[in-house]
Amino acid sequence: MSVTFHIPGALREFTAGHSTVEIKHSPATLAEALSALWTLYPGVRDRIATEQGQVREHINIFIGDENVRYTGGLASPVRAGSEISIVPAVSGG
Repeated sequence: MSVTFHIPGALREFTAGHSTVEIKHSPATLAEALSALWTLYPGVRDRIATEQGQVREHINIFIGDENVRYTGGLASPVRAGSEISIVPAVSGG
């Protein structure tokens, strides 16, 4: 079973305009899922991860409705059929 990424508007230029990207195999962790996404669309990597490979501070990632900052970060488990949402922080005044 696959895993689906929901891509925010600001990153769609790096995913050929796709609002969702399906990863056909079932990764065990968020790190594996992101690696598969970056293999398909390498341009999105630098917008999500730092040079050290960590998720950028202004990017929130949810597996289902759970923010991965509270479930293990890149080691968060990903189950087959999971939906992963990438949510950039919005700020302003």
